[in-house]
Amino acid sequence: MSSWIRSCSTAKPVRDAELGRRLADKLVKVWRTDGEETWVLIHIEVQGQPEPDFAKRMYTYNYRLYDRYDKTIVSLAVLGDESSGWRPSEFGYALWDCEISLRFPTVKLLDYGARWDELDASSNPFAIVIMAHLKAQETRGDYEGRLDWKLRLFRRLYERGFTKQDILELFRFIDWLLWLPDELTQKFRQTVAEFEEEKRMPYVTSIERLGRQEGRQEGLQEGQQLAAREAVAEILRTRFAAVPPAILDALNRLDDLGMLRNLLHRAIIVERPEELGLAF
Repeated sequence: MSSWIRSCSTAKPVRDAELGRRLADKLVKVWRTDGEETWVLIHIEVQGQPEPDFAKRMYTYNYRLYDRYDKTIVSLAVLGDESSGWRPSEFGYALWDCEISLRFPTVKLLDYGARWDELDASSNPFAIVIMAHLKAQETRGDYEGRLDWKLRLFRRLYERGFTKQDILELFRFIDWLLWLPDELTQKFRQTVAEFEEEKRMPYVTSIERLGRQEGRQEGLQEGQQLAAREAVAEILRTRFAAVPPAILDALNRLDDLGMLRNLLHRAIIVERPEELGLAF
């Protein structure tokens, strides 16, 4: 795709109260490099668990976006669930001589488990993102194993020659996704410090400094995080008869205040708790 994209900007996703509140994950406007004065809207939907009406939702987003912008819409789905057989790719219906349909490409992250060597050898930053996602699923409940993989992926950040900014951003993502209990978090930080001393890597110092700054702010942030988690949970319990325990468990593990604030808004508009997109 990058071969024909010259530049891009984001566009506001569509919500329609009369037709049911929906929120698209990301909508991007791109310009082509061939000189054409045209643009395409790319709608990317990231789904963390199987959902019976997902294909219908993709269709709904697609036609609402087209109706609003009157431009070509490309809908893409990234499936981060653990069900190998769930692969929605189209929605449609027909009656008499009238037929409506939408086919959309999907990327199943689970499939990359069989392509681990390819991911491991890649210098694409998204490769390490997928690796972290797969290991977060694989090590659920096995925190010692998760610690081991978190350290391995941490070292790969430096082995792949990423820029300092990329390393810091990827580290934040890996640190959030591969959550560890406090005791193992301390062990992780100690190992990071030893790695810094052994390799004399300048970026590690930046990461450790970030960790110390976060530590100083931890007392203030913990209260805000707790309040945000409780607010999200209360909204869900008020709006829905039953909230899956897995969703509440994932919510309780979340400590990113910005994400919690985003979830607070999403909890008000989603039609099902599963639409929050929390990884179980």
